[in-house]
Amino acid sequence: MKIDGSYGEGGGQILRTAVALSSVTGKPVEIENIRKMRPKPGLAPQHVKAVESAAAICEAEVRGCSLHSTRLSFRPGKIKGGTYKIDIGTAGSITLLLQCLMPAALHAPDAMKLKITGGTDVSWSPSIDYFRFVTLGALSRIGYNCDLRLIQRGYYPRGGGCVEATIKPSALKKAFFDKNSCNAVEGISHSSNLPAHIAERQAASAEELLHRGGYETRISREIKYCPSTGSGITLWCGALGGSTLGKRGLRAEKVGSDAAEAILNELGSGAGVDIFLADQLIPYMALAGTGSFTTRLITPHTKTNIWVTEQFLDVKFKIEIPETGLYRVSL
Repeated sequence: MKIDGSYGEGGGQILRTAVALSSVTGKPVEIENIRKMRPKPGLAPQHVKAVESAAAICEAEVRGCSLHSTRLSFRPGKIKGGTYKIDIGTAGSITLLLQCLMPAALHAPDAMKLKITGGTDVSWSPSIDYFRFVTLGALSRIGYNCDLRLIQRGYYPRGGGCVEATIKPSALKKAFFDKNSCNAVEGISHSSNLPAHIAERQAASAEELLHRGGYETRISREIKYCPSTGSGITLWCGALGGSTLGKRGLRAEKVGSDAAEAILNELGSGAGVDIFLADQLIPYMALAGTGSFTTRLITPHTKTNIWVTEQFLDVKFKIEIPETGLYRVSL
């Protein structure tokens, strides 16, 4: 099978989903024009590591998996369980690497244990708390069985974060995310190697805005001293989330309020899932064979994941806009 890596948003999402579904279905794939639309086309270090890791768990034969390569072939073998240690290097995203491995891990004959070192809270990827409490919370409703433990946070540029994931084989089932329900907005405001007031100010600012919006809050403060320096806050309420990372020159209050505004935007829409969870659910819905969700917006990532998934599996997603104005995606 040939996949055009420049389709849609033309980023690393096509690569991760194609390799993941190739591993699951056993269909060899050749991906061309990898990340063609990016300022630095081709495979970045974190993409190389993701493909290498996927190849290790399914005994795949791989060609073209090198830095800056724009063409890759992946011929999967048999998926196997066991224990794997993966060091992404620097602050490459742990959660994006997990996106590439988790569909295959589900189909291993026995449990798969992954110890991954890299970035837990970095730009352009789901934060580790979003992944733990929003992504895995939703996938558990479909039947996915993953225990994910945060050992240590890693921020850009040093990284050094560590997580341990234990994934057990299980059969996916249908689930419908047409409405979201929760009693309060939960969250974690965290910092490392910074004054304690940073995490407190992030949390307090988010709480103020959420209370003003009429929501109860349960936001914990986490102050650590890890090898890397950074801060951030992740908020969640059922299958909706919002997160912001701290950075030099950005006030802690702004970090907290930006995360609060993000989740308030999702809560106010009445959607079943937020716009970031929507694209993550696509491969799992297809593997389950049925399901649906509502979201306030169909992002380029979601459209891309739908397209790639339909290449590998005999499914056809339906997108409609009901009278509520929300997009409804179903199988």
